[in-house]
This record gives sequence, structure tokens and C-alpha cells, in this order.
Amino acid sequence: SGFNSIGHMDMMSRGRHQIGHYKEGEEFIQNVFHVLSQIFTGKEKSNLAICLLQYEIYKVIQCLQAKKKKKLKAQGRKSKKLAKNFLKAPDNRNNLSLWKLYAYLEWLLGNTDDSRKVFDTALCTAGTGGLKSAQLCSLSLLYAQLEVELLESTEGAVMSRAVHILTKLAENGPYEPYSGQVLPMSVLKARKTYEHALQDYLSKAPVSDQDQVKDTDQLVNLVGCYALFQYLTVGIDAAVLIYTQASEKLEVSGSQKCENTGENFGILNFPTALEAVTLLHTNLLRFHMKISVYPLNPLREALTEALKRYPSNQSLWRSYIHVQRKSHSASKARRFFDSVTRSTNSLEPWLFAIQAEQMRKKLTEKVQRADVGEVHCTIPETGLTNRIVALFEHAVQSENGTHCPLLWRMYLNFMV
Repeated sequence: SGFNSIGHMDMMSRGRHQIGHYKEGEEFIQNVFHVLSQIFTGKEKSNLAICLLQYEIYKVIQCLQAKKKKKLKAQGRKSKKLAKNFLKAPDNRNNLSLWKLYAYLEWLLGNTDDSRKVFDTALCTAGTGGLKSAQLCSLSLLYAQLEVELLESTEGAVMSRAVHILTKLAENGPYEPYSGQVLPMSVLKARKTYEHALQDYLSKAPVSDQDQVKDTDQLVNLVGCYALFQYLTVGIDAAVLIYTQASEKLEVSGSQKCENTGENFGILNFPTALEAVTLLHTNLLRFHMKISVYPLNPLREALTEALKRYPSNQSLWRSYIHVQRKSHSASKARRFFDSVTRSTNSLEPWLFAIQAEQMRKKLTEKVQRADVGEVHCTIPETGLTNRIVALFEHAVQSENGTHCPLLWRMYLNFMV
């Protein structure tokens, strides 16, 4: 059928239609996975299953964003069937990463009780690794984060299911499902355990590169669990303090390793750990602002600092645009975008700068077209249009921009 894009193209509005998953592309991807699953064995096969399940979850999220209920139902059935088949395989029965994805899938589909059962089953069968098991920490962190999102305020959060999950993780014993209350004594013990575990991790001497990858993953999960625990039992300031301590320590470790070893590939994992901790920090601040009154400045400062360091992190840029939309002055954001695009070759700052201006243009046009009694505003907003065109021009002249099909498609789409 001539030209057709394979699998998924980035979403771009075409009137009411949106470019999404093409049938041929989907068939191609399924065939690739089918062929590979017959070749791979053991751990590689499990990793392949994780990749395919992540892809299925991505499609479910797309259906949720597009608010297509019928499509969501069909996609949900298909994804759940696939996840269950994966977990039936003998190699995958104890794979916590697959259990975690299956539970998350159920949660996204709105089956909260079923999702809790899957999480509880996984935690009960996982054994007693406690804070030393990276997979157990990661599973507990996701479960607690999802539960926290259901809270309408932090009042009484000490007795919540999330605190129970994080407390049980620190106890290092067999997991028991939530019974409706958390003992104050358990909370105090858990806080001490978290504190010691974090200090141990932060004061560890650098080890071999292979162990370091595991260690940094584990450190991120531990920091996430401890900070969330502090947020629910003490408050936002206590959580921010933990993120600050961990970030400072990771920065120091990273720079020391650079000086000591020159070109050491182990160091590559430090920035990723630092990036992950920063992401957890900004997400928690955003959530806290949603459920209670809190100043915008700490979040804005955290985001600008993080984006100077990681200019290609899309999640951080999305948060930044979301924060800037609340401010009526565009000049600060424009200056920031300008400084970042000058200091990096990444294309993300250009793409998000363009998106921010397009959102502003949309908002302005919406206000101008609103009928206010007899007055109809007919003056077009040319300033923003010229600014967006200028941004496109500069972006496509950059080295990476010249070769980016998405950027050219966006430019053409805007000019049309």
C-alpha cells in the first residue's frame, strides 16, 4: 500500500484524526517479537517479555490520553492476556519486574482492587530481601506511589496503605496485606532502618562497574521509598531534605570518580542515578502542589537546575512547561530556553520551546475569539506566529535539527 509508517509515529493532530499505530506496523512488530522469543532463552527471553509488556502499557496510556473507551477496553483485554501468558511461563513466575508491570497495567485500566491483589501476591511471594533487594524496592515504590496518588490530602496519611507498604519493606520480614491500620511503633522502627540503610549506601566505597550499576539502581529506589515514607509520616520538607542529601552525595561521588580515573565508564551510571533522583524529587513537589498549598518557586528552581544538567530529559521539560503555564510572564521561560539551546546540542529544548509557544498561541486565540457581548476581537496575534517560525528556523539549522523528521513535520504542519 505504498508508504506507511511502521508502528508508532509521534502524535500530531490532523484535524480530528491522530496519527497512531498502523495495522501493518503492528503486525511487523508482533512478528519481530514472535521470532525473537523462539531464539532467546532464560534471562534474555524474560527481558524481551518485559519490553513487549512495556510497549503494550504504552498503547494503553495512549488510549487513556485520547479518551477512547472502546479502544481502551479491547486493548486492555489483549494486554492482560499477554501479561498472564508471560507469567505462566516457568522462567517468569518469580520475575518481579513482570509482576510489577502486570499490576501497573491493571491499575491503569481502572481495576484498582485487582491491581492491589497482584501487588500483594508479588510481595508475598518475593521473600524477605527487604531494602537490600532492588526489585523488591522498585515494586514497593511503584505500589506506594500509586496509592499516594489516590490521597486527597496528607492528613491521616500515616495510617494509609502506602505507609504500610513502605513500613513492611523496611521490616525485612514476610509481607502481610494491609489490614486498615499501621502501628506507630512500626513507623518509628522503619524510619531508623531507612536512615541507616541510606547512610550505608552513601558511605560505600566505589566497587566494580558491574556492581555499581546494581548499586545505583538500588540507591535510587531506596531514596524514593525513604523520601515517600518521610513525606507521608513527617511532611514535604523532610522528603525534600532526603533528595537534597542524596543528590549532593551523588554529585560529589561523580566528580571524584572523574578526577581519580579519568575515562571510567562506571561514572556513566552516576549521572543516571542523579537524574532519576531529581525526577523523583520534582514529581513529588508537583504532586504536593496539587493536593495542598505550596509555593511554586522550589519546584521551578529544582526544574531549572535539573534541565541545565540534563537538557534532553523529556519528563523534566514536560513538568517545566506545565509549571510555566501557570505564570503570566513568558519572558523568564524564553530566556531560560534560549540559554539552554545555546549550551547544548540536544534537540529537546528546541522542541519544547516550540511547543510552549504553540500552547501560548492557542490560549491567546481562544481568548480573542471568545464573544464578549458586542465586542469581537479580530486582530490576529502575529507576534507569536513570527516567534514560532523563528524558533523553527533556528532549530532546523542546528546540526541535529537538520536530520530530525519530526521537527520538519511539525514545521510543515505549523505553516499549513
